[in-house]
Amino acid sequence: MTNPSSLPGRRALVVRGGWEGHSPVEITERFVPFLKEHGFTVETADSLDAYGEADRLAATDLVVQCWTMGEIAPELSRALAAAVRAGTGFAGWHGGVIDSFRGDLDYHLLTGGQFLMHPAEFVDYTVQLVPGRANHPVIEGLADFGVHTEQYWVATDPDIDVLATTTFPTDDERDHPVVMPAVWTRAYGAGKVFVSAIGHKADDFDIPEVRTLTERGLLWASR
Repeated sequence: MTNPSSLPGRRALVVRGGWEGHSPVEITERFVPFLKEHGFTVETADSLDAYGEADRLAATDLVVQCWTMGEIAPELSRALAAAVRAGTGFAGWHGGVIDSFRGDLDYHLLTGGQFLMHPAEFVDYTVQLVPGRANHPVIEGLADFGVHTEQYWVATDPDIDVLATTTFPTDDERDHPVVMPAVWTRAYGAGKVFVSAIGHKADDFDIPEVRTLTERGLLWASR
């Protein structure tokens, strides 16, 4: 198997904006040097109009999106989906990828999931790796780990490959615990999609496992 980091001349496009509470510039800047170290030429865009540049998207091997909420024009959403179907990778974390463009159902078919709610405060919870997927390159060699951040309740497409989960405990609304997807990948035509629900704040990525699986996810999704 070819080592993704050895592939020359790849291009990444980082699309960032939307709600500033998810620090789209600060957090994406953490990953720009990593991508460059792995042979990517990295461009950034602070407008969704980048998705309307067909030639640019076709030449892009990986789109990293951090754009929370907002709206996307239908033609831009279709153009993004078409580029991924043709082989451009798509990746992101937390609200920057699964709390984007809430009214666009086609976009959520691309990502394979949508944010619905989270507890009012940051909580301590364990990210549990799916044992049957332990050999997946995104999580290989990692173990379950703890975080203190937002815990996302999501609605997901059944046709995703769940790599890690979190468990919502019994509370006033539920008399039973609920296991929720937290990290997943999916195929989308010729393209690949990586999603992590972890990453509300910059220091979430100081946790080695969070940083590692996110970096690996970016490489995995790339053409």
